[in-house]
Amino acid sequence: MNYLPVTHRSLKQAAEIIRGGGIVAFPTETVYGLGADAFNAGAIAKVFEAKGRPRFDPLIIHIAAMETLEMVAAAAYNMRQKLSLLAKKFWPGPLSIVLPKNEKIPGIATAGLPTAAIRFPSHEAAQKLISLSGGAIAAPSANPFGALSPTKAEHVRDTLGNKVDMILDGGSAQIGLESTVLDITGGRVKILRHGGVSKEEIENLIGAVEDCTALENTDSKTAKAEEAYASPGQLKSHYAPKIPLSTFKTDDISSLPLEQNAAYLFFDDSSCDTWLEGKSRAQNPVFRVLSSSGQIREAAFRLFEILHELDSLRIKRIFAQFAPEQRLGMAINDRLRRASANT
Repeated sequence: MNYLPVTHRSLKQAAEIIRGGGIVAFPTETVYGLGADAFNAGAIAKVFEAKGRPRFDPLIIHIAAMETLEMVAAAAYNMRQKLSLLAKKFWPGPLSIVLPKNEKIPGIATAGLPTAAIRFPSHEAAQKLISLSGGAIAAPSANPFGALSPTKAEHVRDTLGNKVDMILDGGSAQIGLESTVLDITGGRVKILRHGGVSKEEIENLIGAVEDCTALENTDSKTAKAEEAYASPGQLKSHYAPKIPLSTFKTDDISSLPLEQNAAYLFFDDSSCDTWLEGKSRAQNPVFRVLSSSGQIREAAFRLFEILHELDSLRIKRIFAQFAPEQRLGMAINDRLRRASANT
């Protein structure tokens, strides 16, 4: 496994690996992705194998130019107006749009579905890698299936290691949460996963959308292969640290007693200060704050990074406070709910 900083030379090397059927972990503005040639079924199979990902969970197809879209998707006439508005506003960026797939995209990439989620990332290194690799890369997040998403190259190295042909280190992800997935193929536009573009932003552009992100009643152990999902991140249990995590509203977490061998994750300083009242610092409570001033974007950026840190400590449990249920807070809370689903 090669572990290299992002340079023009390393991007060319990575592209050669992808064109040759290998897999590469690379930075995007959301989280690190694990990419393969989107037109090579054998290479895509390696992504599933490296992650331990079930075949019913589709990948996102990444492009780096609008001219490439017709190579990977075939938008019907009734979708084109919405697609045009969304692409003009949010691409490049953290929005994946579900469209009918081009027949050139292998079925393994889309879990056998006739649709594919397409994204045009805004990260410069990701765009260059995609362009050098043939125009389209199929990529989920670069982590073991169901585990915390990686926001740094070190996270990929520590969890996937030699299962990857190359890891490109581009520093910390700018957003820290995965893309929003939006399905425009049916009569109603549906959000399948909350992420870097908020529901409010989408509705301000195209009108009301249906929220289809409720936790499923199945998990990766009970789901059947034929029950393919239209989007990644729809399983009940996902994005989970190794340490059991429980979620709480502000009032509930503020009243929790201090428990030894546990960590407390707060949304802001105010909530943390309320909880600390009457507790002795001599007890050395382990606590972290997503955003001191309660800034949603900072909290989203820090979520996975802090959970990775807590996962490395000698603790037995994480108690986490929900964010305000608005804008990116909906994506933060979605990740926390799925991380706590099996607790």
